[in-house]
Amino acid sequence: MQQRRWLNPAQPQTLQIAVFLFYANSFFIILALLLNADLPLIYIGIFVGQVAAGWGIANEMKWAYYLGLAMAVLPFAIRFYYYNNPFTGTGLISLMFEIALIALLVHPQSRDYQRIWFK
Repeated sequence: MQQRRWLNPAQPQTLQIAVFLFYANSFFIILALLLNADLPLIYIGIFVGQVAAGWGIANEMKWAYYLGLAMAVLPFAIRFYYYNNPFTGTGLISLMFEIALIALLVHPQSRDYQRIWFK
């Protein structure tokens, strides 16, 4: 019987931290939506995508790794679309976490692990 999990301690540290960052980003998106009382559909989609990517990566699913890459790049694409500059419209801390998430996912250790073990 296969076990489903939210965090996978058997994965490399880079993937474990990426999964944690997906969950943390999702929490802050929900918090921002609740505080603003505004429900833009794109933020709900980002929330669902990040939770699904984190859960799928923790369960070693190949589709989740690619979804995670898309979810990590999506904030830059949205800001580029609206502001013509991917580094505008966000705080410095938030920007550092977004860049760290991309770096963790494209790290050679993460890529090798997903290429070998993900289904």
